[in-house]
Amino acid sequence: MSLDVMIVDDSAAIRKILHRVLIQADVPLGKVIEAGDGQEALDKLKSAMVGLILSDINMPNMDGLQLLGALKTQEATKAIPIIMVTTEGSSAKVMEAVSLGASGYVRKPFTAEQIKEKLAGLI
Repeated sequence: MSLDVMIVDDSAAIRKILHRVLIQADVPLGKVIEAGDGQEALDKLKSAMVGLILSDINMPNMDGLQLLGALKTQEATKAIPIIMVTTEGSSAKVMEAVSLGASGYVRKPFTAEQIKEKLAGLI
């Protein structure tokens, strides 16, 4: 069974790297949907649901924590596992992400192995 994934990051290069890491991690990928910020992610989720979201925190328009909060309050999206992948390293941001319902947290720069470890219990 394939897994549809959304990658949310304002860097197209990071989105491509994460897509490649998912392939290297042998994730049975279906569709991979990319968004450049939280608002674009919410807009795209109205027409295409996914089974996993990888999201940056620091993005323009709507950041990853705002996106996480919005998704966890909506019935249709609250069960989607969300892994935060970000340069944001403050413990306050990590705790906020966890309290909002993040399934995992990976700091940039990341390795393929770190992403695989975070995915292990989720898919």
